[in-house]
Amino acid sequence: MSSLVGVVLLVLAGLTPSQAFVPIGGGTSTHVSITGSALLQKVTDTCRAVAEEAGHEFNPTGSSPEELVKACLGPTAKGEVSGAKFHSALQEIYTQNGLVDRNFVNSAPHHFNSEAFSEGRSLITQGMVAIKANIREENFKAARETLGRILHTLQDFYSHSNWVELGYTEPYINLIHPSLPLENLADVNTATCNDCSSGTCPNPVLPNILKEKKLTSGYMGIHSSAKPNGKCSHGGPTDMTSSVIPRGGISKDERRSDNSNLHDAAVKAATAASSQLLEDIRLAVGDSDFLRMMGIARASVLCFVIDTTGSMSDDIDEARSVVYKIIDSKKGTQDEPSEYILVPFNDPSFGPMIRTTDPEKMKAEISKLTATGGGDIPEMCLSGLQLALTGAPSSSQIYVFTDATAKDIALKDTIVALIRSTKSTVSFFMTGTSSRRRRSLRAASFEDYKDLALASGGQAIQVSKAQLPQATDIILDTSTSALVTVLQRARTAGTEETFPFTLDESLQNVTIYITGTSVTFTLTNPAGLNQNQGVVSGELGTIQTVGNLWRIHLNPDKQAGKWMINIKSTQAFTLKVTGQSTVTFIYDFVESFSGPHPGYAPLSGRPPAGQPATMMLSVIGRSGPSSVTVKEVGLVLVSGPESTTNSIIEDMGSGEILVTVDAVPEGEFVIILKGTDKVSNSDFQRQSTTQMSVSNVLIQAVVDSSVEPGKDFTLPFSVTTQGAGGLYTINAKNDRNFPMTFPNSLTLATGQYTNATLTVQPPADTESGTDITLTIDAKSSSGADSNYVVLRLSVVTKITDFSPPQCENIKVAAHNCPDNVYMCGPFRWELSANITDDNGTGIESISLRQGNGNFSHTVLPDPVVQVVYSASCCSQTVEIVAVDKVGNVGRCYHSIARSGSPPALHLSLLLWLGLLVSVFSVKP
Repeated sequence: MSSLVGVVLLVLAGLTPSQAFVPIGGGTSTHVSITGSALLQKVTDTCRAVAEEAGHEFNPTGSSPEELVKACLGPTAKGEVSGAKFHSALQEIYTQNGLVDRNFVNSAPHHFNSEAFSEGRSLITQGMVAIKANIREENFKAARETLGRILHTLQDFYSHSNWVELGYTEPYINLIHPSLPLENLADVNTATCNDCSSGTCPNPVLPNILKEKKLTSGYMGIHSSAKPNGKCSHGGPTDMTSSVIPRGGISKDERRSDNSNLHDAAVKAATAASSQLLEDIRLAVGDSDFLRMMGIARASVLCFVIDTTGSMSDDIDEARSVVYKIIDSKKGTQDEPSEYILVPFNDPSFGPMIRTTDPEKMKAEISKLTATGGGDIPEMCLSGLQLALTGAPSSSQIYVFTDATAKDIALKDTIVALIRSTKSTVSFFMTGTSSRRRRSLRAASFEDYKDLALASGGQAIQVSKAQLPQATDIILDTSTSALVTVLQRARTAGTEETFPFTLDESLQNVTIYITGTSVTFTLTNPAGLNQNQGVVSGELGTIQTVGNLWRIHLNPDKQAGKWMINIKSTQAFTLKVTGQSTVTFIYDFVESFSGPHPGYAPLSGRPPAGQPATMMLSVIGRSGPSSVTVKEVGLVLVSGPESTTNSIIEDMGSGEILVTVDAVPEGEFVIILKGTDKVSNSDFQRQSTTQMSVSNVLIQAVVDSSVEPGKDFTLPFSVTTQGAGGLYTINAKNDRNFPMTFPNSLTLATGQYTNATLTVQPPADTESGTDITLTIDAKSSSGADSNYVVLRLSVVTKITDFSPPQCENIKVAAHNCPDNVYMCGPFRWELSANITDDNGTGIESISLRQGNGNFSHTVLPDPVVQVVYSASCCSQTVEIVAVDKVGNVGRCYHSIARSGSPPALHLSLLLWLGLLVSVFSVKP
């Protein structure tokens, strides 16, 4: 383990492990620390490999994820690079890992309880298929969620089975390779444990089971004490079977005095097994996409949603100009977008969504857009925005260009749910007229765009088509690395108010935006210097105005400390202060759950009304969480009086803090965090952008498997309310427009769950790896209360090919290599082999994993692919990796190193951590 990862894991795990295999919040060493250990090691290995291939050093300056990301990105990461997306990716994996203990608490396969070995392995291997398919389709969020779940199941094998009691110190590789058999399993009639009246015997497994190396696992009963005669129990106070002879249990979830050695061995094996699984995925998808799945990329995603009707010609030209400007001006810098997304919409069509990491392809795609048909009439704007919100990574900046209202206004509630779920920011550039009034309460207007922009923390900019080029500077401002929000507020007409905000020394490129008409303002810095709207270029900054937008860019020598801006307006206005800084935070509203392994789970919807709001925050500093001090976290109304709620802050370790707010504001609120940046010893202020509110309605739904193309998928869900009972409207949408059936309404009784089902029908030709973002919302008949849940389903073709490619007829010519390694320079050796996938789907890629020589192969469509490798005799090892079309990975390893005997051909194949496994069958 490198020193970097060692230090990071000290931060991650805290003190000496006292517990393990429990969710976040359950102890200092948890499923999170086991998962984090494997992830950080694998990310470090991948970053080092990418750096070496690119020809630059991988030399992190410190232990924080921020510094790891910057070192991984190499020379293109000049300036500030945020680790927030990496933190978010880790958190998504950790969250889904922990949710297995809540959502599948009574499922034996999910925990390898009750000798459910075959079923548990199926969950892992089917999950691996889904992950690889998702990554190939660039559905990274779906891949992360599945990864978290299957890592939990894999890790539980080592705690809940007797694997380490049998003396095994390495992982059971057969669990991630279904082509290898599960051997020597104890059958249902075989007794496996001695009775342990105290419940804490060091090793209650029967001696004959240990001698014969029979594999078993503990039976677990949360609601029943039944188990087969003579079988081991899981153990613990929540396991009812542990009181039935043989009593006790073999679980190594917690470290106790009686099981410390076995517990430590289980943690070590679970960590190594997690690393093996991650390496298999990495080899199948490649280093670049593996890092993208982990949220390690240069900067923000550039995402445009563009109206292409006939009146939009000028707007399309300006959007094209902005894209070109961003690509050309930010190439090779930390602000170069890591991905480009384009969604056109018209009437009645929208999409397809185009996504690419190639800037030249983005130029080509946006150059193809032409304005045709329609006119200044309602368009399918929200359908296009729905595609962008579900296709772009979370916390993306999305820019919508249109000159018409939304024809598909019925999607507005779905869009709000997606905004809250993804925490993405949506800004609208509106070049049409807003003089048309609503024909009814359900008719669309530009006010809907303003509502959505405010809900997301974005801007609603209204300009003429001639003014549009002057307004798009906001895209250059916000399509940048390490963007943070310091303050955002909205006020109704006829308001005068002074807004204080704190700027710290880490902030760069500070910009203030005001949207509204008939606005006057005065900006004051900590020294008391003022500048008003009439001074275009002053001591504090540069002011631009276009349409309803005021843009104030502060001078680079801005002073840290408390600033104020006084705004007067006869019309409604919004205020937003942003900057660039790696000091930031990510968050989730959470709820606690009980059971054998209690913890905290994120809410997929609005927090419950009438209860304290609980949040889990990850605070990110310039040099990791230890470089900041959190002083205050509260909730504040965006459109209400300037008051911040009090909160209780509990440090959970590793930069994670649990925040409880007793008095939740009535209305739409955001999170505000204040603290001190220890690097500069200056106070900082940060604010979340996405607005949230509470609800009396709660929807519960859990996805427990993937979806097969051409087959109906049934999803049970439940709805309850703590408010008034009665008829509630049910609405469900998915971003693929797949047919669905569900009840249009449910009758709810206060405090009681009403059960229902939803059926999705993916077409038979759906590409494997496609993800479906499904939104279900429930609304009271009066419309006064509602809530939602957002779920991701993965469509995966059923896989029957689990056989990796084979390596045959290996020939090695190394007779010229001298015995004395110090004289190897002038001499060379050569390897040739045939790689086949006779019983599978065909080889998709072949690559050189180890070796510094010349490598070539014949064309891949051929049933037999010939590979040739030649290298200096100083480079004595070669490893070739072949991946078939469903992601099965074969690795062929050979070394000419002499160790007192002639070089021998390896008859089995090397897998990660030096394990030998027959992945290629080597034939002489």
